[in-house]
Amino acid sequence: MAKLKIGDKMPNFTFNTAYEKGKTINGVLNHKPTFFWVLRYIGCTVCRYDVHLLSQRYQEFVDKGAQVFVVMQSAPETVREDLKETKLPFEIICDADIAIYRALEINPAASMEELGGSVMPQLQEKGMAATAAGFKHGKYEGIEEQLPAMFLVNSEGVVQYAHYAKNIMDMPKIDDMLGML
Repeated sequence: MAKLKIGDKMPNFTFNTAYEKGKTINGVLNHKPTFFWVLRYIGCTVCRYDVHLLSQRYQEFVDKGAQVFVVMQSAPETVREDLKETKLPFEIICDADIAIYRALEINPAASMEELGGSVMPQLQEKGMAATAAGFKHGKYEGIEEQLPAMFLVNSEGVVQYAHYAKNIMDMPKIDDMLGML
């Protein structure tokens, strides 16, 4: 497969969430615009913080008739354990074998330096905000140097927006996402 671009059809992956098995992309579209926010893993402090921030603002997506799925390299049992005291209003797609990442060519950075690169001050600031919110690093999973990505597909699964990050901070903010709807 190749990197997704605007106008492409999102492949109909079969996937598991922390709580359900055998779901498909086509089966979850529900005639709604859908974001697929691809992060690293649930134990990553800043990724967990992104999940937290999204959960706080998720109703804004619902109000615009949209939905969001977060894709992570975490195993379902790790997500369940990490979120045992948290009820999310969206689902996390668990891709512990990294099949979706590979199929969509969501490549890792060549090194940790490239992952953080020139944005280390912003990453450190986000890390401090995550720590202040009570998050700490959990279990390491997947590829530590994994770069994030984001896709917005319409109700038919056609890509309306595709972004492959150049570093860990090169991602749209929640306000940017809402502005795309």
